[in-house]
Amino acid sequence: MSRGLLIPVLTCRVSLLDLQESFTFQISLREFPMTLISYAIKKQATVFRHQRVESPEEYTLQVNGKCEYIYGRYPLYQFQYICECLHCGLLPHLTVVHSSSILALREEQTNGIIHPPKMAPRPLPPPKEKPTSTSLWSLEQPYSINLVRGCKVNADERMKLVVQAGLYHGNEMLCKMVSSSEVNVCSEPLWDQRLEFEIHICDLPRMARLCLALYAVVEKTKKARSTKKKSKKADCPIAWVNVMLFDYRDQLKAGECFLPMWSSFPDEKDELLNPMGTVQTNPNTESAAALVIRFPTVAFSPVYYPSLDQMLEEGRKALCLRYTVEDPEERQQLREILERRTHTELYEHEKDLVWKMRYQIRDQHPNALAKLLLVTKWNKHEDVAQMIHLLQTWPELPVLNALELLDFSFPDRHVGSFTVNSLKKLTDDELFQYLLQLVQVLKYESYLECELVKFLLDRALSNRKIGHFLFWHLRSEMHVPSVTLRFGLILEAYCRGSTHHMKALMKQGEALHKMKALNDIIKTSAQKNPKPQTKEFMYSCLRQETYLEALSNLQSPLDPSIVLAKVSVDLCTFMDSKMKPLWIVFNNEEIGGTNVGIIFKNGDDLRQDMLTLQMIHLMDILWKIEGLDLRMTPYGCLSTGDKTGLIEVIMHSDTIANIQLNKSNMAATAAFNKDALLNWLKSKNPGDALEHAIEEFTLSCAGYCVATYVLGIGDRHSDNIMIRENGQLFHIDFGHFLGNFKTKFGINRERVPFILTYDFVHVIQQGKTNNSEKFERFRGYCERAYMILRCHGLLFLHLFALMKAAGLPELSCSKDIQYLKDSLALGKADEEARKHFHLKFNEALRESWKTKVNWLAHNVAKDNRQ
Repeated sequence: MSRGLLIPVLTCRVSLLDLQESFTFQISLREFPMTLISYAIKKQATVFRHQRVESPEEYTLQVNGKCEYIYGRYPLYQFQYICECLHCGLLPHLTVVHSSSILALREEQTNGIIHPPKMAPRPLPPPKEKPTSTSLWSLEQPYSINLVRGCKVNADERMKLVVQAGLYHGNEMLCKMVSSSEVNVCSEPLWDQRLEFEIHICDLPRMARLCLALYAVVEKTKKARSTKKKSKKADCPIAWVNVMLFDYRDQLKAGECFLPMWSSFPDEKDELLNPMGTVQTNPNTESAAALVIRFPTVAFSPVYYPSLDQMLEEGRKALCLRYTVEDPEERQQLREILERRTHTELYEHEKDLVWKMRYQIRDQHPNALAKLLLVTKWNKHEDVAQMIHLLQTWPELPVLNALELLDFSFPDRHVGSFTVNSLKKLTDDELFQYLLQLVQVLKYESYLECELVKFLLDRALSNRKIGHFLFWHLRSEMHVPSVTLRFGLILEAYCRGSTHHMKALMKQGEALHKMKALNDIIKTSAQKNPKPQTKEFMYSCLRQETYLEALSNLQSPLDPSIVLAKVSVDLCTFMDSKMKPLWIVFNNEEIGGTNVGIIFKNGDDLRQDMLTLQMIHLMDILWKIEGLDLRMTPYGCLSTGDKTGLIEVIMHSDTIANIQLNKSNMAATAAFNKDALLNWLKSKNPGDALEHAIEEFTLSCAGYCVATYVLGIGDRHSDNIMIRENGQLFHIDFGHFLGNFKTKFGINRERVPFILTYDFVHVIQQGKTNNSEKFERFRGYCERAYMILRCHGLLFLHLFALMKAAGLPELSCSKDIQYLKDSLALGKADEEARKHFHLKFNEALRESWKTKVNWLAHNVAKDNRQ
């Protein structure tokens, strides 16, 4: 907006009242949209004398080719579309349309909207009045369960079966694990054994979960006398299951329970229990292994967890013991603990100090709530009551700190409500930026009704864009059995609350169904026929009435503000990679837009690409806030189902590999042709336009150097880096990140921190070898961009940590998150971090010949395949 204020006059193109002609107007940026409409109507009356002069109040302005409108008594410089055009040097193109267009859209978006009720998306039956109950806090006997038997267990008969059990609150183990006795392998093993835990019933936290693992062990065998060391028994995990100790009405569970289990897969940590796993049992009851357990009946009447009022009363009793006398030395120790850059585990005496000074933390360091919650002893009900009592007077947190509390480590429902309240100040744009993570952490919720679900539904029903992407983020994982019920209920609640939007979403679903069917046909045909013949077959399918109808006049799933008018069949094709992605082009000229390209992928998991592009978009926002526009291209990418999804085509661009190959006679020498990129830019930007294109290249190259280094993006060959005709460089295909680089014969193929080849430097220096001033400016862009990201390091850590729930292969443990900490040098002071980046920058430049060798190998392999 500030950029707009510096330009007093706006030049824009306006199409007149359903006529094909358009005219250019100049108008003050401080004028309202109605003034521009008046100019347009007067122009129409002048040019077409037979037309009567209309009243400006009957009309509004629509962004050409999009479902976006400019209306209301606001200066033109305040509209996002106008600001973006000014920023990018584009001519705004608007169309005068009748006001009924926007009124119809508003009515469609609001008509029939039912805001989420106070209950869950599908209302649960109201709880019966609690009968005479027993106080949980009065039960001081140890908690125990009875392990009865197993069902449908399949294992080697030479092994023995064991069940391991643990009680958890988030990631915290409440007491020691216990294990059953060993029994012989059979389909229905019998234990009938009591498993007692070292925790009193009164100390069970509300969100405690019982985690069970079924595994097999090799029987002990006598060792030969020559064997010096005894080998340990090998554990073979079979299945796991989790179950809450309290039901959704706060009642402690009692009686027999049948638990169909989830299949186990050995992991690096060799842990059998899976506390972060779902509390939903396996719906595949016909073939899944299962355990039958019996929860204890600990009293003659039902046992309920204490109400909030009871907890607050208990917490009040501790007020008289409140620590009031501050020790300056302890205050300094506390500050050092809370400001510690590294996230190492606290020592016991440090935990005790943090808990002791909890009131000082609330009053002086409220943003450190997460650290206090982590040291709270959730297996002591007195401490839990004090923490919940303290939480009632805790100041609202900034969004950054609230995001941290969405992690699985903080399962308490009162903490959850507090966190959601802190997130309610998010604007729609900010909420959209974090929506991917907010959907993933729904998997951590233990019950169908929760504050986070109600918050997301409320915001989705109030904003069509948020509703659109909430729908697709949920819909894309409906094939995952552990979330099918939860996500299905949320989808049902949203669609029932927004029936008009459901029609548009159904149209998109139909189009995706047709794309998948076409992709399957092409895969089959490509195995038997050459590409030209398969391509003709593709065209004949697309020209069928059912395809034309399904692929016309729908909102783009990638961006609901864009309407995909009709398919340009002759411009469509499919790509040569194994999964034969479809390249679909839509002609939007009739509605005032340009051609829109979409890639449909079937067989590739796009969730990692979505996350990477989200992070690149976030980096772009953070840089722009600091006044640094690095001309990034975070193109659209959306997972829509099981290994299916869409990718936005960036028109008028090409890969570095193609540019180099087209400018060289041989694939083997193409990677070393340093003039290829500069010559290509010259051909696309003749005359004075070249200098602007080189500046675009310089800025975008700096942005992607920093982004790919920080995120640890791998597999950076010349087909995964593209350049737009205007000079902007951008990266595609993010199948490897966080330092999970490709190897060949055990050798790491990624041997540089980021891609900065001498042909890139050649462009940056405008083809002059002695143009060090341009290169140093480029280095300055990189350094500034890196230091800005460091200031927001915790935000990136929190967002990646929340995405662990997604189950991405390269983001599954704290080791993957550690890569981010190292790349951003979060344990170092600013000056040390600056030196660290200098070293990486110099290394990337010095070792760039290794990148060229990789590119050569890639080009030769690609040439041989063709």
